[in-house]
Amino acid sequence: MTLTDAGSRLSGHYWRFRWATGVAAVGDGVFAAAVPLLAVAVTRDPRLVSIVSAATYVPWLLLSLPIGALVDRYDRVGLLWRAQIVQAAVAGVVAVLVALGQVGVAALAIVAFALGTCAVVVGNAAQAHLPDLVAKPLLPRANGHQQAITTIGLQFAGPPIGSLLFAVAAALPYGLAAGSFALAAALLATLPRGGPRQRPPMGKAIADGLRRLARHRLLRTLAILVGVNNFCGQLANATLVLLATQTLALSPRVFGLLLAAAAIGSLLGALVNARLVERTGALPALLAALVTNVAVFAGIGLSPNAFVLGALLAVNGFVTTLWNIVTVGLRQESVPSEMLGRVNSVYRMLGWGLMPLGALAGGLVAHALGLRAPYLVSAALRALALLAAAPILIRAIRQSR
Repeated sequence: MTLTDAGSRLSGHYWRFRWATGVAAVGDGVFAAAVPLLAVAVTRDPRLVSIVSAATYVPWLLLSLPIGALVDRYDRVGLLWRAQIVQAAVAGVVAVLVALGQVGVAALAIVAFALGTCAVVVGNAAQAHLPDLVAKPLLPRANGHQQAITTIGLQFAGPPIGSLLFAVAAALPYGLAAGSFALAAALLATLPRGGPRQRPPMGKAIADGLRRLARHRLLRTLAILVGVNNFCGQLANATLVLLATQTLALSPRVFGLLLAAAAIGSLLGALVNARLVERTGALPALLAALVTNVAVFAGIGLSPNAFVLGALLAVNGFVTTLWNIVTVGLRQESVPSEMLGRVNSVYRMLGWGLMPLGALAGGLVAHALGLRAPYLVSAALRALALLAAAPILIRAIRQSR
C-alpha cells in the first residue's frame, strides 16, 4: 500500500516524509532567528538588514520557473534529499566562518541566497510529491499535518533554540542547522523513487505551466493576491527584529519567544483549520483570513509592548496557516500531478517573487519613517489589494454553492 492503508490512513512512506519535513523545519527555524540576529550584530542599518532578508527570497523570482520544470522532469525525492545536503553543507560552512569571525553583511546575503535557492527546490518538490504519496480525499488532512510539523520546527522549536544558542555562541545555531538538514536528507533518501517522467524542452515546459495558471481564473487571482500580500508581509517583517530589539527594547531571547508566539498561532491553525474549512467552505475561510490579516498588521504597527505584539503575531500565524492550507489544496486538486511542479513554480514565483522587493522597501520605509511605519503601510496596501480581489473571490464563492 503506497498511498493509504485501507483507504483511510496515511501510509508509512508519508509519515517518513512528514518527519523529514519536520527535522528540516527545525534547521530553517534556527536560521530564521540566527541570521537576523547576526545581521544586527554586524550592522544596525535597517537598509543593510533588509538586504539580507531580501536575498533569501530572490531565488523565488529568478529561479522558480526553471526549477519548477526540473521538478516535473526528474525524480522529486532525489531533488529533495540532494537539496537538503546542499543546505547542510552551507550551514556547516557558515558555522566555521562565524566561529572565525569572518562573516559580514555580504557573506550573510550570499548564504541567504544559497539557502533560498535550496528552499525553492524543496518547497516546490515537496508540494508536487505529496499527491503521489497521499490519495486525493486525504490531501486536506495531509496538508494539515505538513503545516503542523513545519510550524513546530520552523516557528515554534527552531527560533527559540536559535536565539538561545546564539546568545551562548554565535556559531552554535548554524552547526545545529547543518545537522538537522543532514538528518532530513537521510530520511528522504529512504523514500521510494518515482517512475520515469516526460521531458519536454525546458522552454516549452515552462510555457505550459504559465498557460495552465493563466487560464485558471481563481488560481491566477490568488497568485496575484498572494504576491501583493507577501510583498507587504516582507515590507513589514524585514525589520521586525529592529522593532522588537530597539523600539520595544527586547532582548534576543524575548525576540525568539515572539517568533514562538507566531508559531503557536500557526500550530493551532494547522490543527483546526482543516475542520474550519469543512464547516465554512474553502473560499469563505480564505476571505475571512485576508480581512483579519489587514487588522492584525495595523495592530502590530501600534503595539505598545511585547505582550500585545506576541498576541497579534499569534493571530497572524493562525490566519496565514488557514490561507496556506486552502490555497495549497486548491492547486493540488485542480492541477494534474505531471504539471504540478510547473504550475506551483509560476504561482510561487508570483507569490514570492515580490518578497525581495518588499524586504528592501521595508528597510527604506523604516529608515525614512520609523520602525513602526512598515506594518502600518503594509496594512493599508493589503486592504487595497483585498478590495480589488474581493469581487472575484465573492463570485467564486457563489459559483461553488
